[in-house]
Amino acid sequence: MFELRVYTLQSPEALHQYATVHWARHLATFTAFGVTTHGVWTDHNRKTNRLVALISYPPGADPDQLTRRVMASPEFACDMAGFDIADILDVQTTLLDSTAFSPIH
Repeated sequence: MFELRVYTLQSPEALHQYATVHWARHLATFTAFGVTTHGVWTDHNRKTNRLVALISYPPGADPDQLTRRVMASPEFACDMAGFDIADILDVQTTLLDSTAFSPIH
């Protein structure tokens, strides 16, 4: 199962720090928990301060439960060290199922 995650950050500076330092650290952490990152982007509209990520969960995983496990881990705490969590204003998530003709499954 795929998940599209859209993070809205407080400022361009917070977006830059989150994208280049902290989200980049998540790649290894997510892999350790079986979560695959397919892509991470910043919104082309610079006024929105949004980061968009496409991830997928292992077959049979409960996305909510696995997300809670990841976020409670010491690895995730290290990923976020030095970042003010209050700079994340919103996180929107959408679970997605691949169609038969989708290039990614």
